[in-house]
Amino acid sequence: MASTSQPLRGKRACKKIFWAVFPHACFILSLVIYAFLGALMFSHIEGNRKVNLSEEYREFLQNLWYISRNLSENEEIFKEEIHALLNTAERDWFVNPKDKWTFFGSLFFCCTVFTTVGYGNTYPVTRIGKYLCMLYALFGIPLMFLVLTDMGDILATVLSKCYNEFRKLQSKILASKLCSGCTCNKRDELKSRAQSKIVINEPLSIMEVLKSQPGVKRKPVKYRNAEIFEMLIARENEHTKPARNKSIERWSSCPELARGKTMSKVIENFDKIGKQLEKLDVPIVLMVLVIFVYISCAAAILPNWETRLDFQEAFYFCFITLTTIGFGDTQLEHPKFFLFFSLYIIIGMEIVFIAFKLGQDRLIGLYKKVISFCGEKKMPSMKIYPK
Repeated sequence: MASTSQPLRGKRACKKIFWAVFPHACFILSLVIYAFLGALMFSHIEGNRKVNLSEEYREFLQNLWYISRNLSENEEIFKEEIHALLNTAERDWFVNPKDKWTFFGSLFFCCTVFTTVGYGNTYPVTRIGKYLCMLYALFGIPLMFLVLTDMGDILATVLSKCYNEFRKLQSKILASKLCSGCTCNKRDELKSRAQSKIVINEPLSIMEVLKSQPGVKRKPVKYRNAEIFEMLIARENEHTKPARNKSIERWSSCPELARGKTMSKVIENFDKIGKQLEKLDVPIVLMVLVIFVYISCAAAILPNWETRLDFQEAFYFCFITLTTIGFGDTQLEHPKFFLFFSLYIIIGMEIVFIAFKLGQDRLIGLYKKVISFCGEKKMPSMKIYPK
């Protein structure tokens, strides 16, 4: 029986883990599929568009031909004319759409759309592409924020547990320092108190509990019987946990009811999205330090394939990206490698979002304190005159 019960417990544990991870995996997988479908759509529409020579492009070629025919002896005037002419040129005139709107280039564009970064280097030109871009952003941005909220719960749980463990360790160190100054008698008293608490909490018999407490014998029979009755109730409450196992066996006996119960738990997991993020209470200084370290690590890795960027430029680029500002002044030479960095962008945006949420809570608390302080200052000055 024991050999057959262990595989059943293992299967139940695997099912519990699967249904607990299922909502998170569902959100991430839907975002990945949405990004790949958008990349296929934009690469087909914008990559296969026909390049029409506009009047502006023809005027640009005519002016360039005119400057080249009438070369002046003054080099400064020639440089100024060429510089002014090149400023009027557009980048799409000299780029083949198929080279620009590849699958990876379109995927990079889709990531910049639903993350609301919007560098501005790559944008749709055709009218159909612009309409589809608006429709794609209309559904992609809420999906992205849903993934950010879901991952925010995971990061909030990890951060809160790490911070609580750090506080416990700090309190243990302080307690050990305080206990080092105590005498041996105080240590013995603390040990005896701890042992007495442990003995009471253990599920002992009534006679053993009565023997361990000599004060019960001195009391009258009436009070002694009342204490025995309370101990019996406490012991019965401790042994009510096996009833839960019977209910589990009842659910497992009927697979349809078990499926309904698991589905209800999955629906409850969907309803709990964002709850852990609301409960997070971590110092804002710690979050700023985490963001600084996170961006510094990326700024040290990014110049390995983007040779034009140094550490400071890469740090600036990562900060502008994670805060979804996206000026577009720093252009990437290899967006394919940066796509593998997309997980870094999503997690980094989540960390920045948590920092903004904590900063918002701190500002609300500050405003409450200022309003209450101003109200307390004004209340004594108000005088009530009798009618």
